[in-house]
Amino acid sequence: MSGARPVVVAWTGASGMIYGLRLVQCLLEAGEEVWLLYSRAAQVVLAMENDLELPGQAEAAAEVLRGRWAGAPGRLRVFGREQWSAPVASGSARARAMVICPCTTGTLAAVAAGQSDSLLERAADVMLKEGRRLILVPRETPLSVIHLENMLRLARAGAVILPANPGFYHRPAGLEGLADFIVARILDQLEIAHDLVPRWGE
Repeated sequence: MSGARPVVVAWTGASGMIYGLRLVQCLLEAGEEVWLLYSRAAQVVLAMENDLELPGQAEAAAEVLRGRWAGAPGRLRVFGREQWSAPVASGSARARAMVICPCTTGTLAAVAAGQSDSLLERAADVMLKEGRRLILVPRETPLSVIHLENMLRLARAGAVILPANPGFYHRPAGLEGLADFIVARILDQLEIAHDLVPRWGE
């Protein structure tokens, strides 16, 4: 689907921001247009886990990220948390899919309840109501009954629940190898070609 309509990526405050960073990098390298949303908690986790200080202002954040991923200046757009005029707030927008990676259990609960208190939640609600691909990548353990029931509710509504549980059969050499396992599964769901990890039996 490379070159098709944009993919929305949302970062929330769950640990595992390496997955979200690597996902955006791979999407851009595949020639995809990415519309990025992020929460305040995601800014905190980015600083803690990745030494990345991301500004709260959307355009300033876009400049920081474009500097990180040189060569993709026209294919990355960043939207503010309450930028209600952003295209992701409406079903008439041309985005084809959304990935919340990593996804907090709080965000998961809000989306399961149909809340739209932030642009991120509204964008997810739009994906569900329009019947478009919504992928949530929770990174939490152990899971309570509430978490599991929210995941079941979202799965029944058409969302894909893709926990950040990397495999080891590809013998990852480090953290990036573990991240690539999950990002590969996300790209498969988006039908975007990649060669991040060898496929089982190949």
